Amino acid sequence: MIRTICGVDVASSSLEARIGPLGPSAGFANNPTGIAALAQFCRDHQVELVAMEATGGYEQQAVAHLSDQELAIAVLNPRSVRQFAQSMGRLEKTDAIDAGMIAWYAEVKQSKPITLAPHTQRHLRALVTRLRQLTELRTAQLNQQRLITDPLVQDSFAQLLGLLAEQIAMLAQSIAALIEQDPLWRELNLAMRSIKGVADRTVARLMADLPELGTLSNKTISKLAGVAPIAADSGKHQGKRAVRGGRSSVREILFIVASVVGRYEPDFIAFQQRLRASGKPPKVVRIALAHKLLVRLNAKAREVRTQMQAALPNRTVTP
Repeated sequence: MIRTICGVDVASSSLEARIGPLGPSAGFANNPTGIAALAQFCRDHQVELVAMEATGGYEQQAVAHLSDQELAIAVLNPRSVRQFAQSMGRLEKTDAIDAGMIAWYAEVKQSKPITLAPHTQRHLRALVTRLRQLTELRTAQLNQQRLITDPLVQDSFAQLLGLLAEQIAMLAQSIAALIEQDPLWRELNLAMRSIKGVADRTVARLMADLPELGTLSNKTISKLAGVAPIAADSGKHQGKRAVRGGRSSVREILFIVASVVGRYEPDFIAFQQRLRASGKPPKVVRIALAHKLLVRLNAKAREVRTQMQAALPNRTVTP
């Protein structure tokens, strides 16, 4: 059954909308007023699904506001949409054409609407993201400080680093308090930190960016995180399996923490030694350790959810 789909091409300050591949189109500002007008445009055309690409965060305000207006939203992979357009021989590219192509892609692929995360989940993600940004900024400032000897500039570094330290401490406290207030998050925190090398910031990042942990199979969660090797076989040829896609922030923290866990947990140490003894390249060992850590974390999260569900049979334990 063909649905009425509105494709939206998202930019930092504008939203270009189109009904279907070749239907009516209109432009709106990417702000609350413009998004409200876009919602009305969709209602006027009896839109059943609003489809837009993930564009580095510029789509988040529109997703939140349109969801509040009870419109179904699908967020698409921009690479997939572009490859679809090329496969259809559509090489032209304007905002209006892109919006129509997004709608066409969502129609052909029968894209499903997303379920917006609860407010507390979005709040945790915002805090964790900001903590990561400030931590990276502090590291950059410390590296730059080492190259400067001028006293005035050193004083500037000291003031900025002091402010960063205060905000980082405040965010860390807020995150810890938020996790402690939620019964599920509190138990997940305790369970995951029982793995030696997994610290509070790791758990917070996983809860914020991978809330599906413990609800999916090991294979599915590995693909979601981007640590599942992808087959590249054809006929008798067996290509090298590489990891690709997934959630970069999750994959990044898994690589870092897995290297630490690999120095403390006995089975991780033995696993690492077996891989190295068999001649596996360092990169392969690194990915394998990250995958093993994710599987372990997923198992612990699944156990916590199962126990809590058994204790509260009339409630659904959600991320």
